[in-house]
Amino acid sequence: MSGYIRFVRPEDVRRLLEIYNQSIDTPITFEVELPSADDFLQRIKNISRDYPYIVWEMDGRVMGYAYAHRYKERSAYQWGAELSVYIDSGAVGHGGGRKLYGALIELLRLQNVKTVYGCVTAGNPASDGLHYAMGFHLAGTFKKAGFKNDRWHDVYWYEKSIGAYGDVPEPFISLRDVDAEKIIASGILG
Repeated sequence: MSGYIRFVRPEDVRRLLEIYNQSIDTPITFEVELPSADDFLQRIKNISRDYPYIVWEMDGRVMGYAYAHRYKERSAYQWGAELSVYIDSGAVGHGGGRKLYGALIELLRLQNVKTVYGCVTAGNPASDGLHYAMGFHLAGTFKKAGFKNDRWHDVYWYEKSIGAYGDVPEPFISLRDVDAEKIIASGILG
C-alpha cells in the first residue's frame, strides 16, 4: 500500500469521522462521544489556520489523517508541536502512519518547529512502535492521566528533535505564511 499525502479538504470530514469513530470506544482517544460533523469541521479549520492537517489517500479513499498543533500556548513554547494520527483499522500496518508523520515533520520544519511530541495511551503497541520507528524517544509517563472505559489510563509522552535550536531561533511561521513553492519543491505532499 502506498497512496499519497495531501492537505485535508472540507469534504473529507465525514470520512475522517468514520476513522475517528473507530477509536471512540477505546482509550486511544480520551474523547467519549463522536463530535458532530460541524464541530469536527470547525476543529479542522481552527488547527489549519496555523498548522498542517493532512490525509493519506489510497485509490481515491482517505485511509488516515494526521495533524499538528501547538504544544502549549505560552510564547516560549512556539517551537514545539504535538502530533496526532489516526489510521483506518483496515489499513493499520501498511505505512500510512509513517507517511503522515513524516510529512507533518517536514512541514513543521518549514515552520521553524524544533521539537515534536506524541501522546500515547499506555497499552497501544502500534502507536508506541510508530513513535520509536520515527526516531522519537520516551520523555515521560503521566500516571493515571485519564479515566475511560471504567479504568484509569497512563499516557506516554514521546519527543523528537527536528531542527537545530541555535541561540536565537527563527520565530514560528504559520503554515499559511510558508512559501507554497517550498512545500511543492520539497515533495512532502503527493
